[in-house]
Amino acid sequence: MAAARIARLSPGKVARLSLTQSRAMSGLSATRCGLPKESVAENGAPPRGKVLTIDTMNPTVKMVEYAVRGPIVQRAVELEKELSEGRKKPFQEVIKANIGDAHAMGQQPITFFRQVLALCSYPELLNDSTFPEDAKSRARRILQSCGGNSMGSYSASQGIDSVRQDVARYVQQRDGGVYCDPDNIYLTTGASDGIVTMLKLLVCGEGASRTGVMISIPQYPLYSAALAELGAVQINYYLNEEACWSMDIGELQRALDEARGHCNPRALCIINPGNPTGQVQNRKCIEDVIRFAAKERLFLMADEVYQDNVYADGCEFHSFKKVLFEMGPEYSNTVELASFHSTSKCYMGECGFRGGYMEIINMDDEVKAQLTKLVSVRLCPPVPGQALMGLVVNPPQPGEPSHENFMKERTATLSALADKARLTEEVLNTVPGISCNPVQGAMYSFPRISIPEKAVKEAAGQGQQPDMFYCMRLLEETGICLVPGSGFGQKDGTYHFRMTILPPADKLKILLSKVKEFHQRFTKQYS
Repeated sequence: MAAARIARLSPGKVARLSLTQSRAMSGLSATRCGLPKESVAENGAPPRGKVLTIDTMNPTVKMVEYAVRGPIVQRAVELEKELSEGRKKPFQEVIKANIGDAHAMGQQPITFFRQVLALCSYPELLNDSTFPEDAKSRARRILQSCGGNSMGSYSASQGIDSVRQDVARYVQQRDGGVYCDPDNIYLTTGASDGIVTMLKLLVCGEGASRTGVMISIPQYPLYSAALAELGAVQINYYLNEEACWSMDIGELQRALDEARGHCNPRALCIINPGNPTGQVQNRKCIEDVIRFAAKERLFLMADEVYQDNVYADGCEFHSFKKVLFEMGPEYSNTVELASFHSTSKCYMGECGFRGGYMEIINMDDEVKAQLTKLVSVRLCPPVPGQALMGLVVNPPQPGEPSHENFMKERTATLSALADKARLTEEVLNTVPGISCNPVQGAMYSFPRISIPEKAVKEAAGQGQQPDMFYCMRLLEETGICLVPGSGFGQKDGTYHFRMTILPPADKLKILLSKVKEFHQRFTKQYS
């Protein structure tokens, strides 16, 4: 009962409760706590306290929140443990639809990628006739780029040279021939590593001169967490839910003008396709954003990790770099841009390998030298992740033994995701009190939910946001783990949840059915 009561509290209340309990315990004598008495120094002085305490730790770390792995997920883990111990629940399993972890949700890895990584990890397999020759050839090329012909060696801090060349060719081909310099490519530990590294370069100043960074609301919590840790100012601009989460330049201008009174806005972050909102920005929108960034002298950060995840008719992915250069020298020679990609999403779903890259455009040469120095402090990204990134940007080509199967697996995965995106939207929109925009891309839906006033008041009484209260009840009653919209940001008075579309189709149908039944039951209870 105590665990369930704590689970219903907000993250802040849980932290305060834990701290209060800790301090209360410290006020009791060791004997009363059932502990041995603490020794004292020979001179009779009391022992020294901890050097690092909740009061003396870095205060910016305490400001960091990450809803995707927050209290609701911790409770989901507890429920899994309770089920394994034979505890009776209203459900047989916990379904974690809170995070875009494709393979954990049943998506199968691409055979060619795993074959090459296996060969690289254990080169003795190069003598095995069951592996196709193009996989062996690719493995040899990767190993020749590694010190001692081993993926266990460090690489250059900026990444394996041959992989950066492959990335540059991929970007150039993707963008219709716009030149890509391999020296502007930095391999990273997933896209997140590159994003945080760029923010570190941008953040400076104190008081009213502190760096402000514009992020979309709803946003991926990496951004708010990183800005909190770095002591930067978060500038919220709101996506237009009524227009399928589109961007509005007037809203960008409003947010920027209001922020200039208390910080120095220096960067604008875009997630396209969107997370958690699943929208795909059209070309005109991207052009407008580039003009806005040029006019206001903002550094552009384009998070494009879902660039292959585009499902809706009439939607198409346009890279910020391609549009920037097609707008002509007025913009392509001046606007500073960093774009990011990853092995974790799209049709690959290889989250655990932590592979990614960023490309920088129009960066000052002296700053670029500082960037290279900064990444060198961490020696290098994981070499298997680098190798995988190289395979993603340079997959089997037509005529090679693995090409047909690669295309079959890639197409099947993306087709299944498109079907599940449509299914999610269709089912959720049949539920009175739930409205879901089309899932145009990425891997999530972000529906708006109506929460009765009686439930809002009960949530307030428990120190919780209403959608956290809703999602925690959903978890306790159905075993479905979703993330409340308050963890991503949302307009006041609106409530949402984020749900991944990754579960297998049969399990997704069950999940959606349970959400539908729960919402109807929840609404009736609190009406």
